[in-house]
Amino acid sequence: MQQLQAERDALLKPLATVTGIVERRHTLPILSNVLIRKDGDVLTCTGTDLEIQITSQQREGFSGGDFAITVAAKKISDILRAIPDKAVVTLEETDGRLTVKAGKSRFQLQTLPADDFPQLAVDTNLRATLKMPQGQLKALLSRAQFAMAHQDIRYYLNGLLLVTEGNLLKLVATDGHRLAFASAELASSFEKNEVILPRKTILELYKALSDSEDDVAIDIASNQVKFSFGTVVIHTKVVDGKFPDYNRVIPAGNDKLLVIDRQILLSSMQRAAILSNEKFRGVRLVLTPGLLKIICNNTEQEEAQEEVEVSYDNTPIDIGFNIQYLLDVLTNMPVETLHFSFGEAGSSVLVTIPDNEHFKYIVMPMRI
Repeated sequence: MQQLQAERDALLKPLATVTGIVERRHTLPILSNVLIRKDGDVLTCTGTDLEIQITSQQREGFSGGDFAITVAAKKISDILRAIPDKAVVTLEETDGRLTVKAGKSRFQLQTLPADDFPQLAVDTNLRATLKMPQGQLKALLSRAQFAMAHQDIRYYLNGLLLVTEGNLLKLVATDGHRLAFASAELASSFEKNEVILPRKTILELYKALSDSEDDVAIDIASNQVKFSFGTVVIHTKVVDGKFPDYNRVIPAGNDKLLVIDRQILLSSMQRAAILSNEKFRGVRLVLTPGLLKIICNNTEQEEAQEEVEVSYDNTPIDIGFNIQYLLDVLTNMPVETLHFSFGEAGSSVLVTIPDNEHFKYIVMPMRI
């Protein structure tokens, strides 16, 4: 018999970090499980889907001898969440069954052997190792990840391009209709490395990062990337594919500049979007000197129109976009002012932050 006694949160915290990547239904049953292992003074939880592996450690709040089992990730997490805060939980494993006890509650779960749990083979052929504050990486991810494709047949778009070049770390995401570029300066200089990280990795990494100044270490290997921060380690395979040349997409000659308050534009677009076509999500932007009209309509002949006073003194523009693509950038940019640079009719718009070369967002127009 194996036994482990722990405060509820000492178990739930590392479990919550790793269960996001665990698939509930898998051809390999053990991949629906989480590995819970106690070695000496360290409790480790591990989850994997064979593409990504997340481990999270805990060093206090538990007692008992060495312990190693795998159990259904969702079931054990749901049980622990349903148990009162600060409750003491006992895990007992006997003959392939795990008994979870807390107060007068008792649950019995099936287990699979810890020795059968698959571990991601670690690629030690490192190309670059860099460090940056967790909060900085999290902010960088928030400025690019929303443009990733979702279940696109072009599988390399279902993720995010990570580039080291000189003293810059660049992140690029595109779904073929819009592109987000975000970069940050690094303390050291690096040769050019490019890897595509899977969408699932990016979403789980973003959830696990804190807004702190504590470092995250990034190890880039030939076919794998490792993120280490706090008590968490994320290993991920990279997507094998050729990412589009993002530099060719960024327009250079857009000279019609609109300067606008982000929050005012966001509020206006959110109201107009209520009556947008649910399928096509189109919005017309009619721009004249000093005034922006935002127009949405739908198949029921309903229409919403918003007027916003703006800083614009160029030729009139009447152009259509997918309103969701504009709402995404307005929602994810914690800045007061944005620049929208327009070119000729039918060309993409470039969204930037004033006096900031580290962010660019390009959206293709649509016919309305």
